[in-house]
This record gives sequence, structure tokens and C-alpha cells, in this order.
Amino acid sequence: MLPPKFRAFRIFDDEDGYRSQLVEQSLEDQTDGDVVIQVAWSSVNFKDALAGTGQGKILRQFPLNGGIDVAGVVAQSRSADFREGDPVLMTGCGLSETRDGGYSEYLRVPSEWLVPLPDGLDLREAMALGTAGFTAALALYRMETNGQKPEMGPLCVSGASGGVGSLALDIYSRAGYEVCAISGKVDEFDWLHELGAVQCIDRQRLEWPTAPMASARFAGALDNVGGNVLSGLTRMIKPWGNIASCGMAGGIDLQTTVMPFIIRGISLLGINSAGCPYPIRHELWQRLATDWKPRHLDKIVTQTRTLDDLPESFERLLSGGGRGRILVRIGANAPA
Repeated sequence: MLPPKFRAFRIFDDEDGYRSQLVEQSLEDQTDGDVVIQVAWSSVNFKDALAGTGQGKILRQFPLNGGIDVAGVVAQSRSADFREGDPVLMTGCGLSETRDGGYSEYLRVPSEWLVPLPDGLDLREAMALGTAGFTAALALYRMETNGQKPEMGPLCVSGASGGVGSLALDIYSRAGYEVCAISGKVDEFDWLHELGAVQCIDRQRLEWPTAPMASARFAGALDNVGGNVLSGLTRMIKPWGNIASCGMAGGIDLQTTVMPFIIRGISLLGINSAGCPYPIRHELWQRLATDWKPRHLDKIVTQTRTLDDLPESFERLLSGGGRGRILVRIGANAPA
């Protein structure tokens, strides 16, 4: 039997201003869906921190529960594809944008975006990966679909100490790539080496070339930063290499020319994990549970928090204090 009331972390923007707070709610207070999840785990992503503090325009309607990731077990279902007790997960797909998100002890979701928990992952591991791990995997999937191979040379990962970056180091090295980490956090270099980086480059001391093209240094890249970093990378990628772009914390401008794209044949690939088609989403979660499963998840998860801790976690992440992944345990009795 579902409880009549449960806790959720809800975001408002009304006559009283923009705010987020813990509330007691019922399922009738949530956006509709044909499956109800008893939520076990969620996570804190940069996007969650922007939404929870109002520093970014993430939500498209109000009020909504925060949390773009969720994992738990089915508590109630009107879908033929899911039964009570099934372990499931969901990332993106409108969570905390157009519908209620995972910071809730129970959550209604549409079954068409719900992913069965694959063999090889438990619910906690699924959220240790979450949107961050899925984004890193989607970037590699798109690069390899476009011809990227380990024998072409090293991949670099900018913003390497964050959630996407740290998981990318682990996933890409397991997939057979030589991986270089770019980070402004020099004190994290030993940790980045443990995750799979063969070289760590201090972003503060890296001088990006200003010429349209420079000496080719990397066979491909995952850029989590944008701005000057992405602009510089376009000048340093080897012929037929790929850049997967998934972040813009360093700016939205791109200063480059067509020369690297025409003369070297490089490709710039946009990574939209929230709107990824379901067949690819399902395939990538299977890979994240098997051949692309990170080997160092316990080192990448650096904090485990609760609903009560979310405001502090948001502020710390936005102030540059993020390292690896932050898990959120939802509900003291929720299954792990």
C-alpha cells in the first residue's frame, strides 16, 4: 500500500519568489505517469544545482520536484511492461524540467522512458553513474559511430574531476583508449591517475593556440567546459578525430574556423543525453552494466547525501567544490 503522504524536494517560482524546500506531498500533487516508483537513490548533477538554486533556467514549469536522475523499484504499475517489484531507473527525459524529478520518496513516471535495471548493476551503482555516466557513454558511442578507434591515439577529457569527466576517464580507459585529463584542480591529479588517466594537464597552465590550426595533439576529446577550451581543442585534434561537446560552464561562445573541419576532417558532436532516443538509451545502459562498467565507482562516488542535505550540496557544487559523484539516498527504508 502506498503512503498517503511522503517527502519530496520541490522547486517553486511564484508570487513568493524562486525557492526550493522539502514538502509533504501525495501522488496527486505530481505530474502524471503510469508507473509509480519507490525511490531508492538519486544523485546531484550540475544541472540539479542550477535548478535548485535558481542560478540556471532549467525548469520549464513550476512547481516541480528536483532531481534529473532516479532509481528504485516499481510500487504500482498500469503498464504491461513493468510489474510491482521491478528495479528500474530513469535519467533525463524531462525529469525536473517538464515533469517531477527524482528527489521524492515516491515518483510517478511514464513507462515509455523507464529503463529496466540491467543485470550487472544494482540501484546504487545505477545512480553512481546516472546522467553523468550516461553522458560519458553517449559521447563515446557517438564518437565511435563516427569512426573513433583506440589505435587513432589518445582521447582527452576536459573538466576531468567532475562527474562526467571522472566517469569518462574510467569508461574510456576500460574501452581501450589512452586518456588524458585536463583539469584546473592539480591536487586531484593522483586521483585522476587512479581512475585511468595516463596524463594530467593543468588547465591553468595550458596555453591554447590562437592560429586556425596547431600541432595535432589528441585523436579526440570529450569537452565538459565549452568556451575557450572547446575553441582550443578544435585546433589540436588529429585528422578524422571527434570532439564530443556536452558542457558550457566555461562559456557558450565558440571561436574557431572551418579549417580544422575541412582540412583535417574533424567532427564536432553535440551530446544531448536528456533527449537521447530510447533504443540507444537502453543499449548504453546495457553496456554500462557490462563492458563499459567503470572499475572505480567507489572512488568516483565521493559523497552520499540525503534530501535534507541538498541545498548545501548545491552550493558546494556551484562554488567549484565538486569532485566525482554525489549520491542521494532517498527514504530510510528504500531498497538499495
